[in-house]
Amino acid sequence: MFGLKADWSLEVFERYFTLGDYAGGEARWCPGCGDHGVLTAAQRVLRDEQLHPELTVAVSGIGCSSRMPHYLGTYGFHGLHGRALPLACGIKSRRPDLDVWVATGDGDCFSIGTAHWIHALRYNMDMTLMVFDNSIYGLTKAQTSPTSPIGFKTNTHPFGAIIAPLNPLTVTLGITNISFVAQTVDWNPPMLYETLKAAHRHKGTGFVRIIQRCPVYADSLAKELQGDPSRFLLLNHEKGIQIDKSASRQFPNQQEHDPSDLANAFKLAADTSRIPLGLLYWNPDAPCYEDLSSAGVEMTPHARLAGFNAALDRLTI
Repeated sequence: MFGLKADWSLEVFERYFTLGDYAGGEARWCPGCGDHGVLTAAQRVLRDEQLHPELTVAVSGIGCSSRMPHYLGTYGFHGLHGRALPLACGIKSRRPDLDVWVATGDGDCFSIGTAHWIHALRYNMDMTLMVFDNSIYGLTKAQTSPTSPIGFKTNTHPFGAIIAPLNPLTVTLGITNISFVAQTVDWNPPMLYETLKAAHRHKGTGFVRIIQRCPVYADSLAKELQGDPSRFLLLNHEKGIQIDKSASRQFPNQQEHDPSDLANAFKLAADTSRIPLGLLYWNPDAPCYEDLSSAGVEMTPHARLAGFNAALDRLTI
């Protein structure tokens, strides 16, 4: 109406993301596979942290676990076997503003990707690294993996694996500049969720080894652990992974452990009589490589070309 003041401004509400915003394609893992639980926990962390899907990227290599980028409603990069971490480091180096999640497995990370695993942890770039460890090659149908226990029968060792498995925790704890090392299981959703959330909130590479079920090719391994909680040692500390009593009381063996104590973390990881769960090591002061490698990201194309030509001019004879 004429003569009356009217407010035609539109109030724009802050975006709120639901679990559906982080859902991608329908997960095609086998029924009972622990990957389903990890996917759900990761989606809950994304929702609770309200991460923008268009600023989040999931990176993987090859394996059952590496299908995860297809099932997240974020950007994704499904790379080559063992190459998830160099891809993730490259993304973080050029786009430090992105929230990077890496999904890899015991074969993808600890076998063909071993060198990348070691150097990525040394770089300590700000990303969440989830290693799905079911002690078997699942996608390629039951070959021995680096973490298969002695005597476990596979297609490549029909009479049983003949050498001791790799210990991912002791290897990781021996790498220079590590900053966050944790271990959890896929069948305890509260612990899994809290561990991934803590790894994500950490500034640096949040390495989380997830002991995970494979109901098709390694069913006996997971059932043995699930049926005997005394095999585990739950680590407690005010700086560690915080879980409620309903989730922690199923573990009869618990111990106070300061995650800043690297020597004790290594001792706990090397003790094969108990499987530690929780945060083994945390160093929030470890430098992050992307703070150096991302220098010059904001340069214009003209400035980049000028710098390139200047570098070539120094080589002119």
